Amino acid sequence: MTTARTTWTGDGDLFAALPEVDEAAQRQLHARLAAAAGAAGLLDVAYRTMDTPVGPLLLAATEQGLVRVAYAREDHERVLEQLAHRVSPRVLRAPARLDGAARELEEYFAGRRSRFDLPLDLQLSHGFRRTILARLPEIGYGQTASYAAVAAAAGHPKAVRAAATACATNPLPVIVPCHRVVRSDGTIGQYIGGAEAKRTLLTLEGAA
Repeated sequence: MTTARTTWTGDGDLFAALPEVDEAAQRQLHARLAAAAGAAGLLDVAYRTMDTPVGPLLLAATEQGLVRVAYAREDHERVLEQLAHRVSPRVLRAPARLDGAARELEEYFAGRRSRFDLPLDLQLSHGFRRTILARLPEIGYGQTASYAAVAAAAGHPKAVRAAATACATNPLPVIVPCHRVVRSDGTIGQYIGGAEAKRTLLTLEGAA
């Protein structure tokens, strides 16, 4: 007789401790649990991962919209722990809520999309950092702007370092295009996903 064994992944998923059963059956069970949690108002943060040309991305969303996009180098498990602490402990892998975001990202990486049309939840950014993030979509696809130009556009031309910090802590990279912000001398600068990922995105858009 086979005995079901329960494991805990520690990734903040309320239903991660599921019995080890047939993989397809487990996916179906998890989907039902996710749907039930959502219907009962118990799903505050849904997440999924997807493979992309810049590595696996973690996508997380609240009912208000996409709240987090994270590169693998940020440590997805750590990001989920932060979401549980800063947004809600009710975090669940529920891919269906992220279908729209995943589809738009796939279109973007395939060169079929130049702007995103997704509801965003910017609760992880505050004050001047949020002001900077709100200006970044004004930098068009295939274009770049300097940190100084972004600071000036936000009404604080001397706050170049603060603008750089806002880009470096952007909770929604790729979607909110901090990768289009470069140094005044034209060099690529730092990026939350790493210089190679930034270069890949700029090359994709024809800006590098």
